[in-house]
Amino acid sequence: MNLRQSIEVLGNTKEHMPHITLAPASVSDLDALVARRIEAMRESLERLGHFDPDRARERFQSGFVPAQTHHVELCGERVGFVVTKPCDDHLLLDHLYIRPGRQGAGIGAQVLQLVFDQADALGLAVKVGALKHSASNRFYQRHGFQLVEQGDFDNYYLRPAQQR
Repeated sequence: MNLRQSIEVLGNTKEHMPHITLAPASVSDLDALVARRIEAMRESLERLGHFDPDRARERFQSGFVPAQTHHVELCGERVGFVVTKPCDDHLLLDHLYIRPGRQGAGIGAQVLQLVFDQADALGLAVKVGALKHSASNRFYQRHGFQLVEQGDFDNYYLRPAQQR
């Protein structure tokens, strides 16, 4: 089951949640995705004194693979994006950003469940990194991720593979 198939199932079973859809990204979306990433991370990066929009663009652009990237849409409005990258022994949740004004409404949790569904179907763990002192750390921990490593600027989490 891929992310698009999962979102259709989830949308039909979680009626109390906002209805989200995923739309594939293309090469032409690069600038919009970079802008969304900067918008979502700006406050945390400024708090740490590490906000650099040029560096943010370079880091995202260097790993950008459109086929692994999906826009998160709410009622046709693009409110974020998700990037998942399959690896040998895990699924890397490389990016999950929801616009600051749309956070806290369950959108990220829905997308994360889709990532879990994809990983579970493949029998894979999910790995993710989060900027230290960012609210995203609490989000990932609430959703079952376990802290496995700390770097200079990021925390790294793992959600073990689930048996089906």
